[in-house]
Amino acid sequence: MLIQLAIRDIVLIDRLELHFHEGLSVLTGETGAGKSILLDAFALALGGRGDGSLVRHGENQGQVTAVFDCPIDHPARRIATDADIDIDGDLILRRVQVADGRTRAFVNDQPVSVQVLKAIGATLVEIHGQHDDRALVDPVTHRAILDAFGGLNAEAQAVADAARRVREARGALQDHRKRIDKARKEADFLRHAVEELTTLNPQAGEEQTLAERRIVMMQSEKVAQDLNEAYEAVAGNASPVPELSAAVRKLERRSAQAPALVEPSVRALDAALVAIDEARAALDEAIRATEYDPRELEQTEERLFALRAAARKYDVPADELAGLRQRFEEDVAAIDAGEERLIGLEATLKEADKAYVAAARTLSAGRKKAAKALDAAVQAELPPLKLERARFITEITADEESRDPSGFERVEFWAQTNPGTRGGPLMKVASGGELSRFMLALKVVLADKGSAPTLVFDEIDTGVGGAVADAIGQRLARLARRVQVMAVTHAPQVAARAESHFLIAKEGVRGAEDRVATRVIPLDEAPRREEIARMLAGATITEEARAAAKRLLEAAAH
Repeated sequence: MLIQLAIRDIVLIDRLELHFHEGLSVLTGETGAGKSILLDAFALALGGRGDGSLVRHGENQGQVTAVFDCPIDHPARRIATDADIDIDGDLILRRVQVADGRTRAFVNDQPVSVQVLKAIGATLVEIHGQHDDRALVDPVTHRAILDAFGGLNAEAQAVADAARRVREARGALQDHRKRIDKARKEADFLRHAVEELTTLNPQAGEEQTLAERRIVMMQSEKVAQDLNEAYEAVAGNASPVPELSAAVRKLERRSAQAPALVEPSVRALDAALVAIDEARAALDEAIRATEYDPRELEQTEERLFALRAAARKYDVPADELAGLRQRFEEDVAAIDAGEERLIGLEATLKEADKAYVAAARTLSAGRKKAAKALDAAVQAELPPLKLERARFITEITADEESRDPSGFERVEFWAQTNPGTRGGPLMKVASGGELSRFMLALKVVLADKGSAPTLVFDEIDTGVGGAVADAIGQRLARLARRVQVMAVTHAPQVAARAESHFLIAKEGVRGAEDRVATRVIPLDEAPRREEIARMLAGATITEEARAAAKRLLEAAAH
C-alpha cells in the first residue's frame, strides 16, 4: 500500500508530505483547491506522462516521491528485480519533472526508464475517474480479470502450456521441412560428395603425417651419400680399426715391462675403438633409415595431393574432411529418412494442437460461466449507484482458429446505459461519472481478485444525490476492508465513512502577496466534523449542518 507521498514544486504545491494508512482515506476541499493537481502529481510518480507545465512557476524542476510497503512476492518487486533494482525495504518511486519537459525516473534511488516505472506503478495503484488511462477500462486486462474472478488461473495456465507445446511442435516441423527442402535441392551434390569422400576415406591428422614422411623421403637421397662416405671411413677398407687394434696388442705385450707408461695409452686406444664402433652403429642405423621404396614416395605424394585437392574443393581444412563426410552422410540420411520423420513431427503437432483445443474449450466453458456470474454480481451493485437502468455486459468473442496462449476468447467489459440503446465498450458508452461508478461496482465484486493494493477514485460521486453518494460510500468502505482506497470526493456521505480525512485548500504564500500554494491538512475529529458540515451547507456553515455532520459520522461508525 501507499504509505507516503511527497511533492515538491508541482504547479501550486511548493512542499507537501502526506502519510497514509490502511482502509479508506478521503481528500476533500473546495473546487479549484488543487485536488486534481495532487492526483496529477501522483500519476507522474507512477509513470504517467510528464509535462514541463507541471513545474511550479519560477522553479527549474519539480519532483514527486511515492513510498509503498508491499509483500516480498508482489509483482512490483519481481519487475524491479528483473530491472536489477535493489528491492530491500520499501519500494520508493520518484519522478523528477524538468521545466523544459524532460523527466527522470528512479526506483529505490536507482535510475530507470519511464517504461519500468510505469510497469511497477501499474501493479501498485489503479486510478479510476479522471485518469482512466490507468483504470480497468483497458480491454487488455479484462480477460485476466475474468479468469481471476472465475478461479480459472489453473485452466488458463494449462492453455498457455498447451500453446507453448503447439508452438514448439510447429517450430520443430518447420525446421525439419526447411532442412529436407534444402537437402533435396543439393541431393545430387551430396550423394556425389559422400561417395567421393567415402572412397578417399580421410583421417584426422593424416595430412600432417604424410607431409612429414614426404619431407623425410625427399631429403634422404641427399643425406644418404654423405652417410655412406662416413660409414666407409669408419668401417670400410680405410677404417683405422685394424691398425689401432694391432697397436693395442703390441702395447699390451709390453705392459709387464713398463706398466706405468703403457697402460694409460692402452686405455685411451680402447676408448677410441669403442667410440669408432658406436659411430659405425649410428651410421648403419641412419643409412637404413634413408632407404625407401621410390614407389612409397610416389604413393605418399598422391595421397597427400588428393587430400589437399579435396580440401580445396570443399573449402575446409584437410583435417575436417572426415567430419564433413559425416555431415553430408547425415544430410543424405535426412533425405532418405526425412519423410518418415516428417510424418512423426506432423503427428506430434496434431496431438499438441488437439490437446490445446481441449484445454482451450475447457477454459472457454469456464469463462462463459464466470461471465454470467460476474455480470449478475456487478448488476446487483448498480441500482444503489443510480445505474438501475444500466446493464453490465462481459462481451466475449471467440476464434477457435486462434492458438493464442490466452485461449480462444477476446474479453471486453461493455455497458448499456439505457434500455433500448446499443451496448458498447465501457470507455465509449459510459460518461465519466457513470464509468467511475461502473468501475466501483466491478472493483467491489472483484474485491482482492486481480486488484492493485491501492485504488484511487477521483470524484466518482459527481452529479449524484445523497442516497447514491451514501451507496458509493458504503461500497468504498467495503472495498477498503480488502485493499487501500483513496477517494477524492465532494460527497459528505462518502467522507463520513473514511478512516483518514485530508483537507485540500489554497493558502497565500508568506512574503508573497500575489502567490498561493496548495496545502493538505490531515483532519482529526473536530475539524473533520466541521469540514463535513461545510460540504453539507456550502459557504455558510449552520448549526443544523454541524448536527447533520455529526449524525453522518455516527451512522458511519456503526
